[in-house]
Amino acid sequence: MKMVLIMYSMSIDEEVMESLKDVGVKEYTKWVGVHGKGTASGAHLDSDIWPGANNVLGIALENDKVSEVLSKIRELRKKLGKEGVKGFIIPLEEIT
Repeated sequence: MKMVLIMYSMSIDEEVMESLKDVGVKEYTKWVGVHGKGTASGAHLDSDIWPGANNVLGIALENDKVSEVLSKIRELRKKLGKEGVKGFIIPLEEIT
């Protein structure tokens, strides 16, 4: 299994969620209003000086589903340009 982390601007939440629905993602954990700073997107600290915030999705996926989800994220990045969406893969082991 893998954990796909998707970090994106809150302003494109609807587009991200729709894209994931398109590839059959139904289970996830969402962190809303996350602050951070990236090299391309700049600071999103939800303040007067650095407006905006991000959301983060954590999606546990079987290995064969990962490439489909990441492909959808790449497609979204091309479509939205500078709005800011990135995906990361982390190995995942379930603790029972």
